[in-house]
Order: sequence, then structure tokens, then C-alpha cells
Amino acid sequence: MRNPTLSDVAKAAGVSYATADRVVNSRGNVADKSIRKVQAAMEALGYVRDIAAANLSRGRVYRLAFLLPSGPNAFFAKMRAALSNLAAHLSAERVDIQIVDIAAFSHQGLRAALADIEVPGLDGIAIVGLSGASLQQPLADLRDKGVSVVSLVSDLRADERDAYVGINNLAAGRTAARLLGMAHSGRAGAVLTLAGSLDAEDHIQRLNGFRDVIKADFPHLTILDPILAKDDEAAVFDGMVERFKANDQITAVYNVGAGNQGLVRALEAIAPDPAPLCVVHELVAHSRAALESGLIHFIIDQRPDIEAARAVTILRALIDGRSKPPMPELVPMIYVPDNLPAHTDPAHTDIHTGKAPLHD
Repeated sequence: MRNPTLSDVAKAAGVSYATADRVVNSRGNVADKSIRKVQAAMEALGYVRDIAAANLSRGRVYRLAFLLPSGPNAFFAKMRAALSNLAAHLSAERVDIQIVDIAAFSHQGLRAALADIEVPGLDGIAIVGLSGASLQQPLADLRDKGVSVVSLVSDLRADERDAYVGINNLAAGRTAARLLGMAHSGRAGAVLTLAGSLDAEDHIQRLNGFRDVIKADFPHLTILDPILAKDDEAAVFDGMVERFKANDQITAVYNVGAGNQGLVRALEAIAPDPAPLCVVHELVAHSRAALESGLIHFIIDQRPDIEAARAVTILRALIDGRSKPPMPELVPMIYVPDNLPAHTDPAHTDIHTGKAPLHD
């Protein structure tokens, strides 16, 4: 049995094909009575609108903007690369993806970018969320204009966005606590924590989840106040050196954000004995090298390539007026030296730069 066509809908509704087309594609200038007739015919016939064909006939282009933190953050560098690959792949499907750089952890920078976004005919936007009231109005203004908003990696309030794409950051922090707690095997110790900013919802949630599990299940461990380093390598290095000089009881380190090159350099410079257990986030070149060398012990990775693809898919669905596609929960991967994926580049990677060495 063939699927009903728009002509079938028009005939059943007793209206012209043009009228049915205007109703189905929300083009306006149709009497309420005719709209009700067409909608009733669609339901009775089980008609499903062919969105791809409709977009093609209208020359529809999906214009998407991704606002990503600038700077030497290897995780977001991977996400940029994934988005660039997606943009090239999806250009034939009339998807235009633009990446807008903003200052990391900056309310002012993000607010200004949201207010001044210059993508003509913008349909959807993805941003790395920050907490606080300063973003509510620019986000509301965008949504009032029909722009779909997705929070990416770090969530916004539920009433500020249409969807969230990322891992459960509270669970990620709890997982880190479980790993470090079990690794201590009942021994007392102090855990040094690091975060980029307490304005970043993902960092807040990871720290909260970490604290909850340590307090409940590993009370013999003390959690030290976090070093807030803006994910800056130099600030992480300086903060680590200062804390280890002031406290010789540190047995573990948990970094909820980036700046792990500074963490590795600090551990090498301090050379504490015994070496602290270390959990960090995101499998990038330098964190992988540190895991392989034994300077860190666990990596919790959230796959930025998958997040980028999901954000594009969800934005397209929202723009088309469809419900969000069903997707399994994005569960992060926990890496130890034994389960690392194969190198994409067989060249040796320098532990500090994350780059292959130069050869004559």
C-alpha cells in the first residue's frame, strides 16, 4: 500500500493542492476553516510530511552557529575539527555550520556574542553554558526570534535552552570519586582538586558529584579547596606547585577541566614520593601520553566528535519542528593504559606539546 501524498490530502480535505501545501509547510494566508480541514485529512490518511523534499523545493538552508571557547584547549580543538568535518560532509544537505570563538569562562564575552551574532538567517545555535542570570535575556531574545538553542558540554537552565548535549557531569564527578576512593584501599589521604571556573556548570556538577561520593563512602579522604585556573596550563602548574609545597599529605589529584599539560609538568617538577593518583578528563594527545607514562591513572572522556554530531542532528530536528530524535544516553569512556584506542597518528607524541616531534 502506497503512502498518502499531498494530493491525497488536498482531495480528502476538499481544497486545492496549493492550499494543502501552504498548510503543511506553514506558509500562512490560509483560512482557519481550511487549516482544520487539511489537518483532519492528514490525520485520517496518516500523512507524514516529507521534510527533505519540502526543504529542497524551498531552497532551505540550515544555518547553525557553534560558540566555542577560544584558547589552547585540546578538547575544544577536537570539537572544532569534528565540526569542520561535519560542515564539509553536510554542505550537500544545505547545512551551513559556522564556529564563533569566544573567551573561555567569560559571561561578558558570551553575552556579547549572543547579542551580536551575525550569521544571516540564523536557525540554531549551540553554546557551552555558563551559570548566572546574565545570559537569560540574550538567550530569550534569540528564542523569541525562532532560533533553536542547544547547550553543549556544560548545561544551561532548562528554561534557557531547547536541548542539552553532553554527559551527565554529576555522574562523571561521582565516577572520579569512586575510582580514587577505591584506589586508596582504606588509606587516609588528601585530594587536590582543580577546576576552570565555578561559573561553568559542568565543572560545578563534577565537583559536587565528587564531593558527595567522597563524603558518603570514603570519609577517610579530605578534599582540598579547588585551584581555579581558568583551564590555563601555566596557572595549573603554578597552583599545583604551591599546593604541594604547602601540603605533603596530598595523595590524589582530580582535575575537572583542562590545563592538564600544566598538571603533568608540575608533577614532573615536584616529583612527589609516592606519586599521587590522578584522574583527569578528556582523551587528547598530551593526556594520553601522560596516561601511558604513568603520570596520570584514569581519563574520563566524553567524545567531542559524537557531541558535535548530536548537536547538529538535534538542531536540525528542532528547526524542522520535529521532536528530538531518540538517542541513548551519552556515557563517557574511562581509559586506563590497557584499553586505549589505537593511535590515529603512529608518530610518537611529546607529552608536553601533544605534537609529534620534528625530524630532520
